[in-house]
This record gives sequence, structure tokens and C-alpha cells, in this order.
Amino acid sequence: MHQARKTRAAHWAGIIMIIALLALPMAATAGDKGRISLPYVEWASEVASTNVVRVVLEEAGYDVRMVSVSAAAMWQSVATGDQDAFVAAWLPTTHGHYLEQVQDRVEDLGPNMEGTRIGLAVPTYVEIDSIEELNDHRRQFGRQIIGIDPGAGIMSTTEDAIEEYGLNLRLVEGSDATMTGVLANAIRTNDWVVVTAWTPHWKEARWDLKYLEDPKGIYGGEEYVHTIVRAGLKDDMPEAYAILNNFNWTPEKMAELMVMNEEGGDPYDNAKRWVEQNRDLVDTWLP
Repeated sequence: MHQARKTRAAHWAGIIMIIALLALPMAATAGDKGRISLPYVEWASEVASTNVVRVVLEEAGYDVRMVSVSAAAMWQSVATGDQDAFVAAWLPTTHGHYLEQVQDRVEDLGPNMEGTRIGLAVPTYVEIDSIEELNDHRRQFGRQIIGIDPGAGIMSTTEDAIEEYGLNLRLVEGSDATMTGVLANAIRTNDWVVVTAWTPHWKEARWDLKYLEDPKGIYGGEEYVHTIVRAGLKDDMPEAYAILNNFNWTPEKMAELMVMNEEGGDPYDNAKRWVEQNRDLVDTWLP
């Protein structure tokens, strides 16, 4: 009898241990390491990158919240510590003025992507090649440049370009979606259109576009996308900090995900699929 009780006790102890071991992977994905907030702007590139980072941080055990904001609010919220990090700092030109305002209150982890750029773009059938030629054809462009949200760095840079080049065109505010919508309609009817543009973006895979030459250098040269985190994140969440610090990919890899998003489906689900398809790269981001 005594031996039977010992056998039953050992049996149940074994079951409890198995249950505990099975629960470990679940605990690692239950947000037990704390919450981390990622502000982002509703641009195709930043929707893609922020969702990828969210998926990887969640796999590491963090409860991740994405917060859609303006570009200015993205920088300010991390500078004040209200949000934790973002992977969408276009430097040195596009967001340079934001960094100047808060550089003593944030930590710049450096580029997570190289080979990007910004400027004004037109369909390749448009018969001009330089920003300096816009005035001569302003009527064909409807006297306007199609822009995105007013808080975007490329918008303030384009305002500078309008002044420096003496352009008689109006910068139209909107969003990434409205800009690409206008672009699509113009291309459908073979009309002339000029838009604020940046690389990478899914529109480059969809249509034949060209950047207008910028002889005054208003839009700068090659841009880099940096990761910015709040002060103290390294001490508070060292593993999340390490993942954010290691995060690095190419415009081509980002374009893969942006095309998936443009073709349909939820960007978060697409990011999960992209992570599975690029596990070797993702593993290099893990501490």
C-alpha cells in the first residue's frame, strides 16, 4: 500500500513537471517581460518596419503596443519617455530638425537601413529631369506637388525646395495613401504628376518612376533610417534594447513586406509571415 502511494505520488509529480515544462514556451510569449510602446507614422515603410519589430519583440516575450502618430509626436513621445522606441528616423536630412530638438533626451542606435533617399519623383514618361524645369511645365502639373501628411520631414524639405528653386507650384497636403492614389490616377490617364517620394516604397515596384535631379542639394544625398529609443531603455529592458540595437535590414527586404501589405491582408499578419520566411536574418537580431 505504501509503495502504491509512492508510485501514485511520483506519477502525479511527473505529470505536474510535464505541464510546467509545456507552459514555459507560452510564458515566453505572454508579455511577461513587460510592455513596450512603439510609435510610428502611417507610411508604408514604417508600417512594415514597426510590425516586424513588434513580431520579434513579442516572440521574445514582450507585450508590444503600436501607436500611430505624426512624425513630430513620434519624436516627442520618445523624448518625454511616454513611448519607448521607434525604427523610423530618416537621417540626416528628413528628420534632422527633430533630432536637433531632442538629441539630449533620446538615444540614437544608428542606422537600421542604408540605401534610402527622398526627393521629388515623376513617372518616367514625364519629359523633364530636374526640379529646375518644374516651373516651365507648371500648368501640365496642375500647378501642384502632391505631398503627404503635413508633419512629415519630406514636407518641410519640399517647402524649402519650393523657396530655393522659386517654384510656382503649391504643395498639397494629404497622406501616403492619397499621394499614391493621385499618382495611380495620373498614370492611368498618362497625365503629368509630381509627388514627394522616398525609397524604399512599394510604388517603385508598381510603376516606372524617376527622381528629379536636385542640383541645389535640398533633399540631401543618401538617407539612412535610424532606430531611436528613450533614455533608460537599456537599463529597464536590456533584451528589448539589444533586439532594437541589432535590428537591421535592406530596402529590398522591406520592399518584400510592403508589396505583401499592398496586395492585401493585415500588416501584422503579413509581418509574422515575413519573419517566418526570413528566420535566418531575424535570428541575427536576437541577443
